[in-house]
Amino acid sequence: MPKHYWLVKSEPFKYSFDQLVADGKATWDGVRNFEARNHLRAMKKGDECFFYHSNEGKAVVGVARVTREAYPDPTSDEGEDWSAVDVAPVRALPRPVELAELREHPVLGQMMIFRRSRLSVVPVTEKEWTTLVALADRSAAKPAKRAARKGGRP
Repeated sequence: MPKHYWLVKSEPFKYSFDQLVADGKATWDGVRNFEARNHLRAMKKGDECFFYHSNEGKAVVGVARVTREAYPDPTSDEGEDWSAVDVAPVRALPRPVELAELREHPVLGQMMIFRRSRLSVVPVTEKEWTTLVALADRSAAKPAKRAARKGGRP
């Protein structure tokens, strides 16, 4: 079965990527939008998610993996039809990739986060995934290379 990719949003003062790392896993619950709920229901065990800090920071900061597929949201009231998934941290990105940088990029500027900005869970294409990961890795390595060159010159 092919792996799918997602972006999940959280306000860092409510639940940050660092907190996910400290906890080791989390229930992704409290989603109260039907379209976002349907995205949760489409997630499969092993799918990966970009962890996006919304409101504060406004940046993709890490990667998480779905460890349990959709089940009834334990925070919903009886009779409500909401879902939750469980996620675990995979890794922090080498550097946060800010919203403005995503928006300006020719590939990443087309991400669903810009077309459906109110959703807390959106799909990410494989091309968007690989582009964003490469951008975070490549951009993080550049300052280190410059510093090494400067330090190595007489």
